[in-house]
Amino acid sequence: MVLNWCGEEDTAACLRSLLAADYPALSVLLVDNGSPDGSGERLRATFSEVEYHQTGCNLGYAGGVNRGIEWALSRGTEYVLALNNDTIVEASCVARLVEAAASGPRVGGVAPKILYQEAPGRIWFGGGDLSRMRGLGRHRHENEPDRPLTDGPPEEITFMTGCCCLLPAEALRELGGFAEDFFAYVEDVDLSLRLTRAGYRLVYQPTARVRHRVPLGALAPTPLQIRLRDRNRRRLARRHYGWSDALRFALWFYPTRVARLAEYASRGDWARARAIWRGMTEA
Repeated sequence: MVLNWCGEEDTAACLRSLLAADYPALSVLLVDNGSPDGSGERLRATFSEVEYHQTGCNLGYAGGVNRGIEWALSRGTEYVLALNNDTIVEASCVARLVEAAASGPRVGGVAPKILYQEAPGRIWFGGGDLSRMRGLGRHRHENEPDRPLTDGPPEEITFMTGCCCLLPAEALRELGGFAEDFFAYVEDVDLSLRLTRAGYRLVYQPTARVRHRVPLGALAPTPLQIRLRDRNRRRLARRHYGWSDALRFALWFYPTRVARLAEYASRGDWARARAIWRGMTEA
């Protein structure tokens, strides 16, 4: 299932890679998140063999993906693959994700190895770990060279990125999908936490490979990214942390946000300074 919002070129490339997947049972769904540029309808016309669902408005990543999950579960699917539109899956990827999901009991999610699209020999995500202090998921092996010949068997992780994750229907029916009030950012951390708390295992499958169109190196976050990411970290802490984890988070979060706010203000970057403040204060 691929979510589109005004990303016609990337979405088309992603859909073509899914249609070439070596997994006969795969049914591809395109969810358009109310794209105002008409890209959803154009993609629907171009990819007539793909199922299509229109949300009617921008529900964010979480809401858009959830509409796709609901569509898939209503049709009795066994697994749902949530996939960013700016990704390309290798032909064997889906089959290997399903293989890992079926490899043992209580698997609640499977994540692939994700490589940079523009530098496919370098890893963007090689498994993930929850950082409770930061309220974020941390990528293992980020920016390291990819060495596929040394890939081992699937391994357990504590964080799976929403960029690409295979979710068994059993877990989705029990816990639901992503938290829609997060809109975007940190919703994958929230789902990872809910799954592991319910006794599900998260698995990293290194032989399933995806390429992600994301720039090498860190870019300055947009004001919207700052605001949503920081707000959602605080929501995550309120929902999931005991007092000791909440204290550690607060002692790291607030001093670093104040320092960042001062940095942006000193440069006259008032849009990002306001975003920091809103991320620190919004409920």
